[in-house]
Amino acid sequence: MEKSRLELRVGLFVFIGLALLTILLVQFSKGNSLFRGTYILKLHTGNAGGLKQRSSVLLAGVPVGSVDKIEIEQPGGTNVTLTLQIYKDFPIYHDARFVIESSGFLGDQYVSVVPTINTEPLLTNGQDIVCEAPFNLQEVARGAAGFVQRLDETAKKLDSSVSDLRSQVLNAQTLANFGSAITNLRVFTEQAVSTVHDLDNLIGTNSAQVNTVISNVVLFSDQLNGLGYSASNILATNGAILTAATKNIQDITINAQQIVKDIQAGKGLAGTLLQNQEVATNVADLTENLSIASSNLNRYGLWHFLWAHPPPSTNTTKSVTHQPTGTHK
Repeated sequence: MEKSRLELRVGLFVFIGLALLTILLVQFSKGNSLFRGTYILKLHTGNAGGLKQRSSVLLAGVPVGSVDKIEIEQPGGTNVTLTLQIYKDFPIYHDARFVIESSGFLGDQYVSVVPTINTEPLLTNGQDIVCEAPFNLQEVARGAAGFVQRLDETAKKLDSSVSDLRSQVLNAQTLANFGSAITNLRVFTEQAVSTVHDLDNLIGTNSAQVNTVISNVVLFSDQLNGLGYSASNILATNGAILTAATKNIQDITINAQQIVKDIQAGKGLAGTLLQNQEVATNVADLTENLSIASSNLNRYGLWHFLWAHPPPSTNTTKSVTHQPTGTHK
């Protein structure tokens, strides 16, 4: 009887120890506490990475739950569904971001909940959420390998270009020409420096003359300004007179044009002389007789004409036929 009681006590002690050990294992193996209520969230992502069941869920770095299930969605198996168990005393707003991250560079992966503005409503039990895929180091390595390959090809092309440049541009002839250009540039620079030096000496030795020329130019400019000012005053004070003179010149021009028109039309003495040939002939004869009379007067004097006989008929005046003024036939 006592032996059976002892066995019963030992069995009860072992059972209690195993129960406590189970509770401790669940508590310290990233599992949920048996004494805390939870609610479920379902995350949908394209790649779960190395995430495992019972991985932690951290809200701003604080453990708030664990991953309960990891399932591949059907059909196709292109997405993964993660079932999270979140403690009820940690509410999560609907604008929070869910990201699969790693602890360190090669550490265990977990689900990180990143709060943003925390606008309501809150996430409820069984709600579906989109989760961001984890950082894939292998994809980055493959992309880096492709980038390194392209970089190697670019380096080869650059090396080929440098070789072509050296063979076509940096050859002996080009370098000789470049050296000649540098030499010519040095000679030109020396000549320019010499010219500037000579010019400086010229200005230094003739500074008095240069100053005199500049003074004369300034004086001439002042006198020219004074002349312009005087001309402006003359125009301002005699504007009315100049205007009247201009008007008189215009009137004279108009009258001259009218006289020319009258002459061309046969009006007046000048017009009659130009239009009537007979009158023009008489005027010419009269002019010739006056010329002969003045010549005889100069030769014999006025007294000879008054008292002496007339001179020989060598220089006789022509008779002028006078016709009445009127209509000429």
